[in-house]
Amino acid sequence: MSDVEDYLKKNIFGTPQLKPDERKKFLGNFQERVALALTVAQVRNPQNLPLIKRVMQRYPQYHLYINGRLSTSYRQELIRLAVTLNYQFTIIAQKNRRLPTPELSEQEMGLVIADERHKVTRPTLL
Repeated sequence: MSDVEDYLKKNIFGTPQLKPDERKKFLGNFQERVALALTVAQVRNPQNLPLIKRVMQRYPQYHLYINGRLSTSYRQELIRLAVTLNYQFTIIAQKNRRLPTPELSEQEMGLVIADERHKVTRPTLL
């Protein structure tokens, strides 16, 4: 393709992304970099909180991603845990969307702990 065609495609369709569906599912991360991924239903289960804490303590260099559409009480609990352990975290919220945000499904990811730069050798996907 010519430079003009590349320029037009980039400006019409945006910059091409690698595995956009996978990144959307895992809150902006590639699956190979995810150490722990819990659905909304699993985050709401209080029995999973010790597992989250163990993974955070075992991998302090990783990053916690929290679904911004989780209810405030669950978000606050995860943030409190991250602050207590001095763990990096990000709340993922998709603002400025043209379409109304659909209701949060129990099967969507509620929490992801991932390495931002490297492939994880022993993931714990639930």
